[in-house]
Amino acid sequence: ARAAARILATTPGDANRPALEAAAVALVSATRTILAANALDLADMKAAGRAGSFIDRATLDPQRSEAMADGVAAIAALADPVGRVLATIERPNGLLIERVSTPLGIVGVIYESRPNVTADAAALCLMAGNAVILRSGSETLRSAIAIADAMGLPVDAVQLVPVQDRDAVGEMLAGLGGNIDVIVPRGGRSLVERVQGEARVPVFAHLEGLCHVFVHGKADLAMAREIVLNAKMRRTGVCGAAETLLVDRACAESHLKPLVESLLSAGCEVRGDEAVRAADPRVVPAAEADWSTEYLDAVISARIVDGLDGALDHIARWSSHHTDAIVTADEAAASRFLSEVDSANSPMAASSASAARSASRRGACTPAARSASSS
Repeated sequence: ARAAARILATTPGDANRPALEAAAVALVSATRTILAANALDLADMKAAGRAGSFIDRATLDPQRSEAMADGVAAIAALADPVGRVLATIERPNGLLIERVSTPLGIVGVIYESRPNVTADAAALCLMAGNAVILRSGSETLRSAIAIADAMGLPVDAVQLVPVQDRDAVGEMLAGLGGNIDVIVPRGGRSLVERVQGEARVPVFAHLEGLCHVFVHGKADLAMAREIVLNAKMRRTGVCGAAETLLVDRACAESHLKPLVESLLSAGCEVRGDEAVRAADPRVVPAAEADWSTEYLDAVISARIVDGLDGALDHIARWSSHHTDAIVTADEAAASRFLSEVDSANSPMAASSASAARSASRRGACTPAARSASSS
């Protein structure tokens, strides 16, 4: 991997592009093989009694497999990120200093149940001039091996740890004798906390996705209902799924009951404050801990807030700064929300679940007068 990293560091992105384009095509061709391997992994998980949300994250189907290949193709189409001049400073004595983007070297990626990370991480690292060592979750190892084999990328540049032994994680966190330059964990709180606590190399990590959807007083009810259902129920086990619904007191009389009923009808448990419980007797009382819980399941906490200020105050206190969305037809309110909320993704009139897709970007904004994101 170290020898491959040295070569990749000086290889133009255009030279890596054909390999990634071929990998995307190969993933499509190998769909049947990949899904067969995934079916074996899923059978073992079900036999072991794993939670439904965990199994969902591990599941591949033809659509998800196609999306994985599309993601690799999209990465191949990116501009070369290496060698870009990010900043230039000229000192008084005439000395010119440039900040230039360079590869990291060897990236170690440790991930749990989502086998598509195998393709995402391999493609991103290669496009950025890095070698990568992948450590898949033990329960999706067959799927990860099938994906890595199908991509056909150079084995020195993209290495997959082929064993389920948990000691392999410890070896990677220790740096593999100087052969890993940075660790990227992709998984739940326990994995990320272990990596942050034990790693002897730099770590790029985000702990959890405690995401909010705020329905502003000037939100269209039909749009709000579609977005809230999509954000919570599209895939409950992903980090962009909404975990808390905030409803503006200004529209609570007209919007709260329909929103709560639609969630309950979709099979989602709602845990609410007193006002939310008054909207439907099926709502479970929310405890203080609910505002800081990433459920990753068909459960959502909900409360009434006093306008934009109340929503921003709640999000500032409880958010994990992953994704926080606003639904409104008021562009001034949306502009203030997007400016003040401190989150990596801030959708306007779009589902928080869009943050789990490769198309999402910081401050992604759909004009409020248009229909909601279909995610």
